[in-house]
Amino acid sequence: MRINFKNLTVQVVIAIILGILVGHFFPAFGEKLKVLGDVFIKLIKMVIAPIVLFTVVNGIASMGDMKKVGRIGGKALLYFEIVTTIALAIGLIVVNVIKPGEGFDTAAVQGDVSTYVQKAEEGNQTMMEFVVSIVPENVVGALAKGDLLPILFFAVLFGLALTAMGEKAKPVIDLFERLSHAFFNVVNMIMKVSPIAAFGAMAYTIGKFGIGSLTKLGLLMTCVYITMFLFVVFVLGGIARLYGFRLFKFIRYIKDEVLLVLGTSSSESALPRMMDKLEKYGCSKSVVGLVIPTGYSFNLDGTSIYLSMAAIFIAQAYGVDLTVWEQLVLLGILMLTSKGAAGVTGSGFITLAATLAAFPTIPIAGLAILIGVDRFMSEARSITNLIGNGVATVVVAKMEKEFHPPAEYAADSDFRNHATIAKTPITEAK
Repeated sequence: MRINFKNLTVQVVIAIILGILVGHFFPAFGEKLKVLGDVFIKLIKMVIAPIVLFTVVNGIASMGDMKKVGRIGGKALLYFEIVTTIALAIGLIVVNVIKPGEGFDTAAVQGDVSTYVQKAEEGNQTMMEFVVSIVPENVVGALAKGDLLPILFFAVLFGLALTAMGEKAKPVIDLFERLSHAFFNVVNMIMKVSPIAAFGAMAYTIGKFGIGSLTKLGLLMTCVYITMFLFVVFVLGGIARLYGFRLFKFIRYIKDEVLLVLGTSSSESALPRMMDKLEKYGCSKSVVGLVIPTGYSFNLDGTSIYLSMAAIFIAQAYGVDLTVWEQLVLLGILMLTSKGAAGVTGSGFITLAATLAAFPTIPIAGLAILIGVDRFMSEARSITNLIGNGVATVVVAKMEKEFHPPAEYAADSDFRNHATIAKTPITEAK
């Protein structure tokens, strides 16, 4: 069987393997390669804001029904809250059963957590402040900063305004449609260098922390990996089965994006491609445009699991025995703080610092325990976030009867039973 080295999946896998080898055997050089991953993340973030704006505006304007926008948004938010709460609860249950933090030697912990604490304090918002921050003071400023929720808020309003204009808005909608295609072509150009980014990011990770650090907190990492695996297979798999599609077929379809996230530790790096692929998979533009960007703030399943397990792990390490009531209070705080975690590398750690700052029973100094291995767990939570948002989009599309898979899937009984088959074949993006 011949290997197609021109295939992006093959290139990313090879890049990750090479990155591990370089980081292990040439750690000093590997650390310097971090710039490759950083540049790639910046390239992706460069196009996220306009893509979200154009996609959401086009999706809403094409609906022609304001009530439909509210219905889709409401269903998406309800789904997000239910599923992320399940993720948090599963994390709490597993970490309480296995107790990976018991007997940990906290005296040996070294690490400067001041940076993370400072960022957490800067980003620590009350619920009212969070709601106010959704409304941008300046649309151009929100686009420049890449703040997804303010951009999404403006895009929804602008899309509704175009809907109310009727035929007069058609030239603007056509322009936005062309601009959207142009930006997706930019993404395709950027993706050609994704193997280089994956190589640099992985070489930095192994060079900085060493393969040995993978075993230092092995039990916690194993718990996190197993919990996320079980969540994906049983919770997301069960939801997928309930709504008439097969999870593993879906994961195979987005395998390139999964591998990209594995290499870069950032679910945001795959956001533009995921939006494009979900449309090709059969979800309507309007559902994709609303659900995916919103999910990157409100539906971070992997981050939720990590936050609950990491917080209890630190409590166990310091011998803090939390009552059931205290853990329920912690769960409530996590339900709020987890919604502010973006899909970029390190945001989960900063969110954990914000959570512990709001829950003083657990020593915030315990963050130092996780500094060395947080990077290795970030891949798992980013992949879980990616899959979770993909599943959410398909589910909401099916709820709204806005799921029309291409003719190439016509032989699949799942699609035949639960959706209308599009007459025009749509091939997967290369």
